[in-house]
Amino acid sequence: MLSQEDIKTARQVVSTIAHMTPLDFSHTYSTLIGSDIYLKLENLQKTGSFKIRGAYNKLMSLTPTERKRGVVAASAGNHAQGVAYSSSQAQINCTVVMPEGAPLAKVEATKNYGANVILHGHTFDEALAFAEQHQQQTGAVFIHAFDDPHVIAGQGTIGLEILEQLPDVDSIVCPIGGGGLIAGIALAVKQTHPHVKVYGVQAAQCPSMLSSLKAQQPVQVTTEGTIADGIAVKKPGKLTFDLVQQYVDDVVAVSEDEISRTMLYLLERSKLLVEGSGAVGLAALLNGKLNLKRQKVAVIISGGNVDITFISRMIELGLVEAGRYLSIVTIVPDRPGNLSRLLTLLAKLKANVISVNHYRISPRLKPGQTEIEIAMETRNHEHIKEIENELAANGYHFTKKV
Repeated sequence: MLSQEDIKTARQVVSTIAHMTPLDFSHTYSTLIGSDIYLKLENLQKTGSFKIRGAYNKLMSLTPTERKRGVVAASAGNHAQGVAYSSSQAQINCTVVMPEGAPLAKVEATKNYGANVILHGHTFDEALAFAEQHQQQTGAVFIHAFDDPHVIAGQGTIGLEILEQLPDVDSIVCPIGGGGLIAGIALAVKQTHPHVKVYGVQAAQCPSMLSSLKAQQPVQVTTEGTIADGIAVKKPGKLTFDLVQQYVDDVVAVSEDEISRTMLYLLERSKLLVEGSGAVGLAALLNGKLNLKRQKVAVIISGGNVDITFISRMIELGLVEAGRYLSIVTIVPDRPGNLSRLLTLLAKLKANVISVNHYRISPRLKPGQTEIEIAMETRNHEHIKEIENELAANGYHFTKKV
């Protein structure tokens, strides 16, 4: 069984390659949540996430014979980059299997670190099954993303850093996918600081650890997909499940809207680009899923590898969820002045118009009608309600586009 000593040994190994990331106090989130909130910024880690810790610790445990055989891994992105970078530093041949829908930025980064990338399957679990087949065919050493003692010990080095950076920490909030990160952190902390609470957060679209804890054994769940792709693991590991069951105090889940809104908060207020899986811990606190008032809370921001093509969509989703964006479509008589009157009304309501589209030809239109589509910036949900009420009072029938 793993112990804190294993994690201390891992730290000596990991410290040769990974940063000791900042534990940054946030006045903004402390005020919003009612606790002292400290962000453990693993999005600033090499390769953009904590995964390099476990990957490198595992690679350094290999024998010379195993190193010659090369390694193979499966990942939705961050573990891929951690294994690829670590392998390049250790001069070990590396193959990584990634789902076909993995973010392009993560795929390209993994290739740039020198790995041979194979795209296979639609989910992490399908990629994992293929990677295991590849390992059996080639004899390479399989580097599991989470269910491996050396990987868990490597991730647990974050727990040791938090205890040094904030000795009087009360609680730690951590994302959960397969469970390697939280298992390592909980083990590192609880064996010497049992009073420190450790909480896990999952995406509600893929609550595999939550379901497994209820079933008291690892179970597989179905998922409709989530923007927190880094924790979209359908079934936790046996070793990680046992450690979570033993050491983790509670596990909660957050919705897609809550994740996207938190990603926007982090970008706008903290100037931090954080991926969906990295934002779930803070999302749980901001949305009242965990009541940790008047405590010192360390929140793991586990990664920042966001596909650049997703950023605009993330911002739009976050603005909609925060009540700061409204897009409507309305049909009016096709007469001079009708567009001007509508825009004048919106100006009086202090809506900042972003775009206007004016259509005279549409299957929805009758002769003599025109369709107007307007996107606008708003202050909050109350402002949106005010706009909707005034539009209705002035005879406008409209639908929301977003």
